[in-house]
Amino acid sequence: MHSTTPVTNLQTRHNRATRLLHAGLALAIVTQLLTSLQMHGPDDVQAGDILFQVHRYSGLAATVLAFGLWVTILVRSRGTDLGALIPWFSGRRLAALGRDIKVHAEAGLKLRLPEHDPQAALPSAIHGLGLLLISAMAASGAIYFVQVALGLHSAEPDGMIAMTVHLALANLVWAYLIAHAGLALLHHLLQSMRLSTMWSFAR
Repeated sequence: MHSTTPVTNLQTRHNRATRLLHAGLALAIVTQLLTSLQMHGPDDVQAGDILFQVHRYSGLAATVLAFGLWVTILVRSRGTDLGALIPWFSGRRLAALGRDIKVHAEAGLKLRLPEHDPQAALPSAIHGLGLLLISAMAASGAIYFVQVALGLHSAEPDGMIAMTVHLALANLVWAYLIAHAGLALLHHLLQSMRLSTMWSFAR
């Protein structure tokens, strides 16, 4: 069963590098999403062009930060391990995921939120999918940037595979960000998890 004891010191669950990279990546992704709402193409000389440049370079920053977070996950000594984030190749982890989905489904049918368990299979798998999604979006944008910079393609994104992928993932990233942040805030308000789990920068 899930513990009913409010968490008081979860900030020690993740090392400082994980928390800093997570914060930087979140800031870069939010900047990307917000600038995408009003920016124009790279040749626009109005204010939209400024937003495009902010979007471009925050995207490159997101690519670097996502890569850094993957490396940190591989080498860190505490925090969710890679196998829990990507459980799709382990029968044991898939079985645990199935059981946890059942727990969450039963709670949902009763219109309640399951108590937060940082070791639970479903949240870990969702975090992994989110990181994969954000990494793919950042990488596709970076590929577009490199192709244009090297003169391999014009700045016009129509027909480019990288930009087709980038644009297709945008709505998924919006949905993930809203759901992820909303659930974290809800758990915090219910005192089953503190936001300092990931948002404290203390050592």
